[in-house]
Amino acid sequence: MDDSLLRKLEELEAQFAATLDEMADPAVLSDQDRYREVSIRHAELKPVIEAFREYQAATREMTEATEMVTVEADPEMRAYLEGVVAEQGARLEPLENRLRVMLVPKDPDDDKDVIVEIRAAAGGEEAALWGADLYRMYERFAERHGWKSEPINTSVTGGGGLKDATFSVKGRGAYSRLKYEAGPHRVQRVPKTESQGRIHTSIATVAVLAEAEEVEIDIHENDLQIDTFRSTGPGGQSVNTTDSAVRITHLPTGVVVTCQDEKSQLQNKLKALRVLRARLYQQQLAERQGEQASARRSQVGTGERAEKIRTYNFKENRVTDHRVGLTLHSLPEILDGDLDEFHTALIAHDAAESLAVSD
Repeated sequence: MDDSLLRKLEELEAQFAATLDEMADPAVLSDQDRYREVSIRHAELKPVIEAFREYQAATREMTEATEMVTVEADPEMRAYLEGVVAEQGARLEPLENRLRVMLVPKDPDDDKDVIVEIRAAAGGEEAALWGADLYRMYERFAERHGWKSEPINTSVTGGGGLKDATFSVKGRGAYSRLKYEAGPHRVQRVPKTESQGRIHTSIATVAVLAEAEEVEIDIHENDLQIDTFRSTGPGGQSVNTTDSAVRITHLPTGVVVTCQDEKSQLQNKLKALRVLRARLYQQQLAERQGEQASARRSQVGTGERAEKIRTYNFKENRVTDHRVGLTLHSLPEILDGDLDEFHTALIAHDAAESLAVSD
């Protein structure tokens, strides 16, 4: 463990000990507000300190066993001690990674519900089919985590793909994981329409927006232009006979949101307002962080084939996340929503970068 990380942990251990002293102090006990404040800080520090003490115990046991190996003459005891060294040494790296993640300041949006937007980019109909595959992947991912997904707006192509799709995912911690899915997703495979077996490369982009509460984003009715029209379906099917589809334009920013999946005009309007609120919230965050482009645009990029956060290669059963250089040979499982190994690596990567910046 490097010195900067060790110093941070020792400082937190001192703070943890101070909270214990304060919680036993009669003056603090008689002040409900102060006692609540100290109790919350104590609860925040406790898991970090427990992990740190586990790391210290493993280090101590490994060091002692290493020293004993050098003087131990009995072969059986030496073998036992070498086993202890190996066992405790193997525990240290994952424990250190866990501690690094715990020290990263929590994103205030992590527990929010999310709105996900998928759009077919480079690749024509194959890109649209790939967008539909990504939609199913995120539905399965949400199910695995006990979250609820709900469609907001979908535009289906004649070939069964998705030109674009917007849906929500509701559940504690949804944004903390799905935010790592934002960006261009590249697929390399032989399309069903390809007669000569040639591999094609296509792109679908994903934007992930933290869903904002009404109190966070105040939308004035006078700032909205609301248009209604008839919903359309693929191949002339599922066409609504009433003007239930809704298009909302936020006049001050020019943001346009369309929703047509519900039969009720009111329900479509309410869903469209949720998406609009999320997009405006994302813009507000970007402005606050001093970014020139909106966070949504920086997430999806231009949709060109050269841009990607992840590549899915069907022939080699391979998925590579280019942000952390992690490759997994389990493409069917990943498309079935098993994204946790990627997210674990990305969280650890973010933690290391955050700590490096703060040093």
